[in-house]
Amino acid sequence: MKFIPQSISDVILIEPTVHGDNRGYFVETFRQDLFEDITGYKVNFTQDNESKSTKGVLRGLHYQIPPHAQAKLVRVIEGSVLDVVVDIRKSSLTFGQHVAVELTAENKHQLFVPHGFAHGFVVLSDTATFTYKVDNYYAPDYERGIAFDDYELDIDWRLPIEKLQLSDKDQKQPNLSNAIDLFE
Repeated sequence: MKFIPQSISDVILIEPTVHGDNRGYFVETFRQDLFEDITGYKVNFTQDNESKSTKGVLRGLHYQIPPHAQAKLVRVIEGSVLDVVVDIRKSSLTFGQHVAVELTAENKHQLFVPHGFAHGFVVLSDTATFTYKVDNYYAPDYERGIAFDDYELDIDWRLPIEKLQLSDKDQKQPNLSNAIDLFE
């Protein structure tokens, strides 16, 4: 496994080693000992989630606040998505900046999203199955969000805005400057 730090401190792209032959492939998708040794993060993943979506579905930008904040390890097992994380740590030098990476079933890359980041993705393929591990349970009363189209974030979602499909909740999220309960 390769652990590749991204342009924002603490966000890490993970490239697992794929062992393939004429029968198919085998890949370790997570090893806690390697993860903790290399990243320095102690994680205790408590819940796995999976979603299937069609092209243009945009989910996010979401986060949970303490004491139910969530770190995530995300990947795609079918299709492709543009995965985006936004630094919402007010004291960070990269506050309001984002990282965007393409995660696909073919590249098998994963992205680690630590506490203090809003997260979202848009489906680029006809369909995509997206899966993620989290280190805290879903707590709807602690869930918050940021507008996917906040002009100050300047996120290129790679699809025309009229092709995007969002939930009612995600269409009504505030801009980062108006978001509540950001991280210190």
